[in-house]
Amino acid sequence: MTRKLLLLILLAVPVFASEPKVIPLWPGAAPGSESWNYEEGVPQDASHPITNVTHPTLTAYFPDPSLGTGTAVIICPGGGFRELWVSHEGTDLARWLNSIGVAAFILKYRVMRTGDSDASDSAKMAERRKTVIPLAIADGQQAVRLLRSHAPEWGIARDRIGILGFSAGGYVAAAVALHHDADSRPNFAAPIYPGTPDDVTAPADAPLLFLVHADDDKVVTPLDHSIRLIRGLEETRNPRRAAHLFRGQTRIRHAKDHPACRHLDRPVSRLARRPRLSQASPELAPVGA
Repeated sequence: MTRKLLLLILLAVPVFASEPKVIPLWPGAAPGSESWNYEEGVPQDASHPITNVTHPTLTAYFPDPSLGTGTAVIICPGGGFRELWVSHEGTDLARWLNSIGVAAFILKYRVMRTGDSDASDSAKMAERRKTVIPLAIADGQQAVRLLRSHAPEWGIARDRIGILGFSAGGYVAAAVALHHDADSRPNFAAPIYPGTPDDVTAPADAPLLFLVHADDDKVVTPLDHSIRLIRGLEETRNPRRAAHLFRGQTRIRHAKDHPACRHLDRPVSRLARRPRLSQASPELAPVGA
C-alpha cells in the first residue's frame, strides 16, 4: 500500500517543475526481476555510469511552458546492457531538448548485474545479457505507456511521444519501434549508433524512424545494425524512415563543441516541431553526411 501511494504521489508531480523528478516506471516490482535484491550502483560523479539497475525509473525534465511543443522524448542511455552512461547520453540531451520546447524523460532501464564474483565468467555474463535484454525492452515499452497515460497532466500530446537511444539504448528504442501494442507504440523513434534486434521486420504501423551512425564505428558496425534496420523497413515498403551515415566521430557525445552533434540536433529539432508525426519525412530523407 505504501509503495503504491508513493507511486501516485510521484506521478502527480507539477508539470513544469524546475528540478528533474524521478518517477517509478512500474507500480511495484518490475515484472521479471522481482527477485533482484542487490544494491544499485550510484555513480560518484558525471564521469561514471549507473550500474546494477533493479528498479527502473523515468527522470522527467519539463520545458518552460512558453516554449512547450507538446512533444516528449524518452531517452535511453547506452552502456552495453552492463551500465547506463546517463550524463552525456541522457542529462545533457534532456536539457537541450527542454531548450527547444520538448519534454524529456531519461529511462533508467534494467541492465545485467556486474561487480560480483560471477562478473569475470564470460559464459555467465553472456547469459545475463540474454536475460536482461527483453526486460530492458519491456521497460522501454512501459515508458511509452506511462507517458501516454499521463500526457494531459504532464503537458504532452498523446500523439507526439518519441523514444531515442544510444548504442544499447538504441537497441531498446529500435525494439520498441518494431514491437509494441497500441499503448506502447511511439510516434517516432531515433536509434543513435544502435545495436539492433535479430528480427528487424517492420510492422505495418511502424513509427517514423530516424537513425544516426558513423560509418567507421567498430563497436556497433552500421552494416550489421543501422543499415540492416533500414533494409528491413525497405522490404516492407515502409516510407517512414530516414538515416544519416557520416564519416568519422564514431561515438557521438551530446556536447555543444562536438562537430557530430549537427547530425542529431537539426533533425531532432525538426521532428519536435513537425505538425504531424504520422507521415513520412522528406526533409530528413537523405542517407549520407
